[in-house]
Amino acid sequence: MTVDSDTRIVICGAGAVGASVAYFLSKRGAAPLVVDRARPGAAASGKAAGFLALDWNAGTPVDELARASFRLHGEIADELGADRLAYRRTDALMTAASDEGDLERYRGLPNPGWLDGNVVAHQVIGGRETTAQVHPRLFTECLVEEALTRGGQLEIGVVDGLETDGSGAVTGVSIDGEVTPADVVVLALGPWTSQAQRWLALPQVFGSKGASIVLEADVPAEVVFSEFIGRDGQRRTVEIYPRQDGTVYLNGYGENDPLPDDPDVIEPGDVAWQELQRIAGVHSSVLGDAPLVRKAACYRPLTIDGIPLIGQVPDTPGAYLATAHASWGILLAPATGLMMSEMILDGESTSIDATPFSLSRLPAGRL
Repeated sequence: MTVDSDTRIVICGAGAVGASVAYFLSKRGAAPLVVDRARPGAAASGKAAGFLALDWNAGTPVDELARASFRLHGEIADELGADRLAYRRTDALMTAASDEGDLERYRGLPNPGWLDGNVVAHQVIGGRETTAQVHPRLFTECLVEEALTRGGQLEIGVVDGLETDGSGAVTGVSIDGEVTPADVVVLALGPWTSQAQRWLALPQVFGSKGASIVLEADVPAEVVFSEFIGRDGQRRTVEIYPRQDGTVYLNGYGENDPLPDDPDVIEPGDVAWQELQRIAGVHSSVLGDAPLVRKAACYRPLTIDGIPLIGQVPDTPGAYLATAHASWGILLAPATGLMMSEMILDGESTSIDATPFSLSRLPAGRL
């Protein structure tokens, strides 16, 4: 299709991916309409950790995308202001921890002073050159704001259908039952991609729920991935992310609840958030005494092969899909947005090989 300054582009979903698509399109002079049911960053993009890693996807189909996106995060922070995004470089440690028992056999290096519980530092797994973090909600909101300053628009509403012509090409998007004309539609709906299968044949995207908490505690910029063994012998990986605003984010407790339509009704179960808070205290007296700022939960979108879906929807000219980034959504969002802007405006991704993310690699269906 031919894309020019009059092309009407609608982005469905204002999470980190949708925000990144809007940002990079606006940098090229496009003025997309971003539509979200609630607000920018209302779902996982407002409740995620915001951890960034340069090379943790080495050897996988996501490696090139991750490396490009890590670089873009730094460039965006330089352009828009690191403080505005709460962007900073971090160290990262692997630890072992448990409710009881001697862990010294797992020790590989001395503990940082704030990790004074039944925990031992095992290995340095990241440094200031390869790991960083951003506040995911601030990042998402900021990119949407930047797109709006360049002529983009934001509409709060529920996308409930697509309009197509006789050839199958997109002609409009239905928002709360009212059709908005569109030449290009980007579906960045995360785990709610299945709702779009009522209108299009798409690969299946699943939602994996995880609980998180935020504690008020000011500790160094040392991200911790901890292999934790509970009294019942159950093992889980608990992730601890100190933030520069004097809080600490923790996750690592999965749940199995069905995905609701409204992101604002998603809550963690009491067992999940209380256990995360208790485990925080096992690691650190500072965290054990820290006030609870927030408990939350979100659904991360993923495919059966664990690889994102980024590209044109087959047999529907003007329709694109960008989703299923699993636990790396914040990291991979900028490069995904850049790729999508190139696909729309140039006809193909010129910065990154889009082949691994093609929708045609997986079976598609409608609901």
